[in-house]
Amino acid sequence: QVQLVETGGGLVQSGGSLRLSCAASGRTFSRYTMGWFRQAPGKQREFVAAISWRGSTTSYADSVKGRFTISRDNAKNTVSLQMNSLKPEDTAVYYCAAQLLFRPSNPSDYDYWGQGTQVTVSS
Repeated sequence: QVQLVETGGGLVQSGGSLRLSCAASGRTFSRYTMGWFRQAPGKQREFVAAISWRGSTTSYADSVKGRFTISRDNAKNTVSLQMNSLKPEDTAVYYCAAQLLFRPSNPSDYDYWGQGTQVTVSS
C-alpha cells in the first residue's frame, strides 16, 4: 500500500515557476514508477511526466517538454515536478500517482493516486 500527498501548488503568473512535491508512505516506494497527471475543469485527466523506479528513465508529455522536470529521491520517498515557463493552459489540479510497471502515460495503469494540488497560472 502506498499513500501519496502532493504539495506545492498555488497561484503564479504566466512565465513563472512552481515546484510540486509528492510524499509517499511505505517502505517500497523505490519499487514504483511515479507519474504526474493533471486535470483541468471539464477535461480528462492527462499525462504530464513519469520517472522510473531508479530515476534512470523519464517520460514527458509534448506540451511540457523543455519546461517541466521530474525527479525523485528514494531515500526521502519523494518525487518532484519542477515547472518553469508556466502558461495559463497549465492551470489544473495536479496529481501524483504510482505503478509497479513502466507504462507512463495511461492513468489506468497506475495503482495509487494522491488527492491533488491546484496550480493556477494567471495571464
